[in-house]
Amino acid sequence: MDCKALIFDIDGTLWDSRALVAQGYNRQLCAEGLEHLCVDAEILKKLFGKVMTEIADILLESIPAPERYALMDRCMASEDRLLHEDPCDIAYPGVAQTIRALAKKYRLFIVSNSQSGYPQLCIRKLKVEDCIEGHLCFGDTGTSKGQTLLRLMREHNITSCAYVGDTQGDYEATLEAGIPFIWAEYGFGTPEGYAAKIGSFPQLLDL
Repeated sequence: MDCKALIFDIDGTLWDSRALVAQGYNRQLCAEGLEHLCVDAEILKKLFGKVMTEIADILLESIPAPERYALMDRCMASEDRLLHEDPCDIAYPGVAQTIRALAKKYRLFIVSNSQSGYPQLCIRKLKVEDCIEGHLCFGDTGTSKGQTLLRLMREHNITSCAYVGDTQGDYEATLEAGIPFIWAEYGFGTPEGYAAKIGSFPQLLDL
């Protein structure tokens, strides 16, 4: 595949944070007497890849809006605190080493449907700060992932790239952005199409 830049999804592509995210959410829900809304990693597997408001609409459906979204914000803040405290040894095998190898040849970026600050936390926990040139997420843009990809490409003058992700939503975002999709088939979803696929993150080096 001929491209000059790679843009990565986070969850299901670089690492699997479901258990920690669930723990963070549940801390907040229990603190507010909402134990009946607690989640687990398997529930989150079906939701990762959606924007945060969509996740709130599913997990917190019984809570009227706009309090639903305020509660989601508190759950995400609890998640952030936990992720900062935890060593986050949750990366898929070979991710950091592969990113360092790819950075010698490609410009590297991250686009996620996450809250603001999550890409920076991932980059810091993986210790690849010197390899990732830029990042954007739903919390920064409030738009679809496809539009977030296009904004990142404009801001960083990216003219040739591919997106590495794992879900149908990731695939649809690449269609919106008009760029190739590399499917991380070890992740959380099964997209309808892809330009290439990898069975492990280090296989990017073989493309």
